[in-house]
Amino acid sequence: MADIRAVGWAKAFPVSGGVEAGRRWARNHLASLEWTKEASETVDDVILTVSELITNAHVHAHSTAQLVLAWDNRCLNVYVSDSGPGTPMPQETDTTTPSGRGLTIVDAVADELHMCSSRHGKAVSACFYPPGHPNPHGTP
Repeated sequence: MADIRAVGWAKAFPVSGGVEAGRRWARNHLASLEWTKEASETVDDVILTVSELITNAHVHAHSTAQLVLAWDNRCLNVYVSDSGPGTPMPQETDTTTPSGRGLTIVDAVADELHMCSSRHGKAVSACFYPPGHPNPHGTP
């Protein structure tokens, strides 16, 4: 059997019940990637990212979250888009409020984080390198 070069999955998660369903869905698909069996911390970081990004789409954009997981033999990309305006930005940490730290958390656990906006909404993409795989950018 030939090595899989790239694989991906996509699903929409509505505001009602989407976060829990998104975590479950992502965990099931991650289990099909051989390297995740010995990378439980990375899998946990990916699931945390899925949870935070879907929550952000629901809370801030009041929108269905479009989730894509893509493994390209280099990194696992977690991509979440919604129909809300503007470009998402990490906020200053405020220890007096119970929310507002989602992107800061994702930025801390992901190897790469990218945010963009378009006339149709916005998207956040986080990349996770498997343990033992070299960072293609040469930075730690």
